[in-house]
Amino acid sequence: MPYETVAAVDLGSNSFRLQVGRVVDDQIYPLDSLKEPVRLASGLNADKRLDAPSQTRALEALRRFGERLRGLDAGAVRAVATNTLRVAKNAGEFLPLAEDALGFPIEIIAGREEARLIYLGASHSLPTAGHKRLVVDIGGGSTEFIIGKRHQPQLMESLYMGCVGYTLRFFPACRFDKKRLREAQVAAAKEIELIAHDYLRLGWKEAVGSSGSARAIADVLEMNKLNPGGEAGISREGLDRLCHLLVKAGSAEALDLPGVRSDRLPVLPGGVAIMSAILEELSIERMTYADGALRLGVLYDLLGRFHHLDMRDSTVGQFMRRYQVEADQAERVRATALAALDQLWEGAADDSDRAFLGWAANLHEIGISVAHNAYHKHGAYILTYADMPGFSKKDQARLAMLVLGHRGKLEKLSTMPTGDSGWCLVLCLRLAVLLHRTRDDRALPAYRLQATSRGFELDLPADWLAQNPLTAAALSEEMAIWRQIGRDLALNKAKAAKRPA
Repeated sequence: MPYETVAAVDLGSNSFRLQVGRVVDDQIYPLDSLKEPVRLASGLNADKRLDAPSQTRALEALRRFGERLRGLDAGAVRAVATNTLRVAKNAGEFLPLAEDALGFPIEIIAGREEARLIYLGASHSLPTAGHKRLVVDIGGGSTEFIIGKRHQPQLMESLYMGCVGYTLRFFPACRFDKKRLREAQVAAAKEIELIAHDYLRLGWKEAVGSSGSARAIADVLEMNKLNPGGEAGISREGLDRLCHLLVKAGSAEALDLPGVRSDRLPVLPGGVAIMSAILEELSIERMTYADGALRLGVLYDLLGRFHHLDMRDSTVGQFMRRYQVEADQAERVRATALAALDQLWEGAADDSDRAFLGWAANLHEIGISVAHNAYHKHGAYILTYADMPGFSKKDQARLAMLVLGHRGKLEKLSTMPTGDSGWCLVLCLRLAVLLHRTRDDRALPAYRLQATSRGFELDLPADWLAQNPLTAAALSEEMAIWRQIGRDLALNKAKAAKRPA
């Protein structure tokens, strides 16, 4: 359902941010925003585990955000976590605590999904233009590069380099000299070289920086007239002058220039080094600035879902084409699986469950493109590790679980809690695949599926089962498979089963 007020929470590697907006005529107008300089990336130890102080700072910030979001419906709020929680080995232990503090689910998104959302936010904050733009976003733990036109990204990448990580690595105690600067620039250049050829080949007319580092650098250059001609934004010449001033000062704290915000000082050296390497490697002379970035992109992506323009639907369609899924068979399985779910939940199935079951049905055969043998395992692998715009890592894991579980033994799903609705989705998908084994449009018999205290119960006409011995045998095997995990799937042979009204 559409909402008048929506909110986005960005658990970044440097800062946590909250943005609340009002939806008016498919546009989002800012109502409120909060920022907490958590510096989550600085809490990653050598073993890539978040230390206790960084977790404490994060939870305190999320509790404050949770107070501001209190009263908003869950569907109107989307919280995303980026690079630090992507790489933290104890993210799985921290996430439930974070969700409890915030009061809403938190999605850990992949680097390219972060890039897509950043571009969506930046493009909505810039004047409409028909030319291609390069958007660069230096975050605390990663840097995203996107080339796109209007609101459509064409090339996206996320590199593991950010202002927090680089400041800690190359500028300890924020000391700044030529040697440290050069080492940081060379390290960033090596990362950028991996993508430079493809980006330069596609090309762009306008380069745009977004988020905190770009904003901080642009402010310093503009307020101190370091750019040639006093122009706005970030110029290569102006950045070189800033680097010279930093080296002369010896540290960011000693840099006596207007426009340097105190909350940005601790990570300014890393951001400056990365930005100078970007301008050099991509031959950029001047970069403008966009106010919108990840948070605004999350809000517009949320708005698209309200209007049935869910990026996840587009991604599923693209995967079906890429992996040459037989569309007619996928549609048969999808329709039957959803009808079974409606019976199981008596028409009250959760919208999210319906969406995931539909996507899983459409994608359950993508693994055949790799090999028919164990294709469900190949499909689950693809869905786990592929870049899937619109899907969080948690979303992908749920989708992969459904595809993995649509055939074969069920012990492989043993980590799924007993009361998880995923078991109902697995059952509906397995039955739909089983009933459409002939891969044609012959009509299915009237059947009835319901939940029981010990599992599930399926009623099918006795005469239909007698006429379809292969399916009857497959159903007997299915009953045995469910018994092996301690659940019942009872098959009742009815004279005339009726579909519920």
